[in-house]
Amino acid sequence: MQPILTVSYFSDVLCVWAYVAQIKLDELRRQFGDQVHVEYRFLHLFGDVAARIETGWGDKGGAAGYSQHVQQMAVRFDHVDIHPEIWTRNVPPTSVSCHLFLKAIQQLEKQGEVSAAPEDRFGGKSVFEETVWRCRLGFFRDLQDIADRRNQEAMAADMSLPVDSIRRQIDSGAAHAALCADFDAKDRLLVEGSPTFVLNDGRQKLYGNVGYRIIEASIHELLADPGDRASWC
Repeated sequence: MQPILTVSYFSDVLCVWAYVAQIKLDELRRQFGDQVHVEYRFLHLFGDVAARIETGWGDKGGAAGYSQHVQQMAVRFDHVDIHPEIWTRNVPPTSVSCHLFLKAIQQLEKQGEVSAAPEDRFGGKSVFEETVWRCRLGFFRDLQDIADRRNQEAMAADMSLPVDSIRRQIDSGAAHAALCADFDAKDRLLVEGSPTFVLNDGRQKLYGNVGYRIIEASIHELLADPGDRASWC
């Protein structure tokens, strides 16, 4: 039996670098298959969107300046599309609402109500993984306010997901608890931002726009020697 390696992946759905990094997750799935299990966790980089943009871009053109920055950065990556009005229209006030929606689906996956299997119709992604990707596309490409539950539920209905069960996970507080567990893990593992790949029980953290070959090499090393002993180098 091949060893199973767990990679914790921390991101914010409104983080453009996580949007760009989706291609790396797809390649991990294609290359390593069942040898690697990706554990999806969320952090609140854009928990308060207005405050974040004001703090980072208040003296650099505000939302319009940030929009221009994101569009200029994205030109370097021809595998993603960015709406020309990004961050200037239909701006979600927070990423947390969307994260709650996604944690609800993730909980249903753990309970067996939503399939965790890779599906050909989603290019090998699971239902949950496809939903995360559609949330990112909904914002960056289609300019949807993905914090709005109406948009979230429309997405769920389009994917034939159990909308009533998703509501129960949120209304009962279960999704909130799961999201708080992600925040606690982020603090415990000293995760700096989005996106971050965490490997080897927190001993290795690959943060930001890290090249795929670096991620690949780290995983190969851990799969070759999955024990607790340190590498000679």
